[in-house]
Amino acid sequence: MTNSQFYTFENKNTIKSKYHAKPTIIDNIRFASQKEAKYYSELKLLVRAKEVIKFELQPKFDIIINGKKCGFYKADFKVYFSSGIIEVWDVKGFKTPVYALKKKIIEAMYSIKIIEK
Repeated sequence: MTNSQFYTFENKNTIKSKYHAKPTIIDNIRFASQKEAKYYSELKLLVRAKEVIKFELQPKFDIIINGKKCGFYKADFKVYFSSGIIEVWDVKGFKTPVYALKKKIIEAMYSIKIIEK
């Protein structure tokens, strides 16, 4: 195999992010970006400091209109603070129009505020 053939083969099998985010693995969990992985690490520290009771990865919220499921929204984190506050975090580098619409729908349906990090 020549260098040019290897290069072509390698590029075909490499998954590239649409928005140039670099996937990162921490604790055998694959994060879509380094920024998302950084927030995961910070949340682990907040749990150790007892400021956060627990957190969920990739919480899913169904979009239901007139009793019919029309889609879903998946956030990055749902954070349960020791103060009783629950926050939904979304780590975004690039905000698409679809994201903006889903965010508004979910905030209205579930009476929550999605915090963009």
